[in-house]
Amino acid sequence: MAKKSKKQQSGGTPATVALTAAGVDFTVHAYDHDPSHPSYGEEAAEAMGVSPDRVFKTLVADVDGSLVVGVVPVAGSLDLKALAAAVGGKRASMADPALAERTTGYVRGGISPLGQRKKLPTVIDDSAQSHATICVSAGRRGLEVELAPGDLAKLTEAVPAPIGRG
Repeated sequence: MAKKSKKQQSGGTPATVALTAAGVDFTVHAYDHDPSHPSYGEEAAEAMGVSPDRVFKTLVADVDGSLVVGVVPVAGSLDLKALAAAVGGKRASMADPALAERTTGYVRGGISPLGQRKKLPTVIDDSAQSHATICVSAGRRGLEVELAPGDLAKLTEAVPAPIGRG
């Protein structure tokens, strides 16, 4: 796990650029991504030595024909029905991966809730509020950003809701 200085952070991904521009306190954690690891999120937690309930994955879902971002702990899964309810929708399914990549500007396994090409409605699992800081993708595989959940919610204009399972 390598931490980067503010200078290195500011020239990074769209996510770190957005955080720097917003003046938010954050720390970047870089690690060597192993393409054979079965879970991007669990790999990140292991590599950083952080509890999996503090590392959150960014998932893109289709809710009634519109894309929505769900941010949930890597140790669990996204409750699609709860995500749909959180945004006033009826049905949700996981978005087509190619569409999620095109819309956000990030690759699968590196989709960040921050600095997306097209800003999508975002819901953060309410368990995030029980931590001083959480980690989310910084915009590429092998790069995570640690920040206060309140700052993430403010920057993404997210709604908190119980959308995580397990």
